[in-house]
Amino acid sequence: MSVLLTRETRVVVQGITGHQGTVHSRQMREFGTNVVAGVTPGKGGTTVEDVPVFDSVQLAVDATHANASCIFVPAPFAKDALLEAVDAGIRLVVIVTEHIPFHDMLVMYHYARSHGARIIGPNCPGIASPGVAKLGIIPNVVFRPGRVGVISRSGTLTYEIVNGIKEHGLGQSTCLGLGGDPVVGTSFVDALPLFQDDPDTDLIVLVGEIGGTAEEDAAEYIRTQFTKPVVAYIAGRSAPPGKRMGHAGAIITRGKGTAETKLAALRAAGARVARFPYEIPDLVAEIVRHGGSP
Repeated sequence: MSVLLTRETRVVVQGITGHQGTVHSRQMREFGTNVVAGVTPGKGGTTVEDVPVFDSVQLAVDATHANASCIFVPAPFAKDALLEAVDAGIRLVVIVTEHIPFHDMLVMYHYARSHGARIIGPNCPGIASPGVAKLGIIPNVVFRPGRVGVISRSGTLTYEIVNGIKEHGLGQSTCLGLGGDPVVGTSFVDALPLFQDDPDTDLIVLVGEIGGTAEEDAAEYIRTQFTKPVVAYIAGRSAPPGKRMGHAGAIITRGKGTAETKLAALRAAGARVARFPYEIPDLVAEIVRHGGSP
């Protein structure tokens, strides 16, 4: 079992004819993902990497029964792409696109939720379950099948940490990159129950960063409802207040959203906390040695 993805997940790539869409469609297929269709208006009837291209998501769904989407379209068109996917019956959408306007994402979030659809992202690396499938841009080479779940707000840190876990001889059940924008489709609190209910996940690594209260909310959920071991890391410990550090959501204001408040909340919830990313695989291995599974 995996979180959100199965081997039967049928994926349509919106923006498949662009450079990023083409490259990552190929890599998703190499990972084992069942990419059944692409969508670029005006390019219907062509193929990309042997994948048929359609003019609309509805046409793609009608022809291929796609049930998940990965969006690579430019930011000005991302809202329409999401609405089109949801209207076509897609219920899992990964949005890799960055720089989506705040108010567009508010519309997208509520529209998806009102139709029973889940967004992962935007501005995210996506989701991957080794040996099953992936949606997004996480490099194939960092993975090894295993029983460690990863939930992260950071893209490049995710790659480093997942690779470190693999180099320790351990593996991942599912890696979920949430994205670093102020409004994201899936939060830590949304994701944690998925891993709690996954029988193939024994422990999770939670990678947060400064800004907002997502990690404090996650800590409260972990304290009251999550029963599996947690290893946590918060990026941005040295960031000055009010300074934007990479992600649009990583802004400290009025003493809230600091690394210290997040780390304290996670420690109080029982999580093992790493000071540096390279410590995470050691903490994971220690938990495994004391009763977990690789």
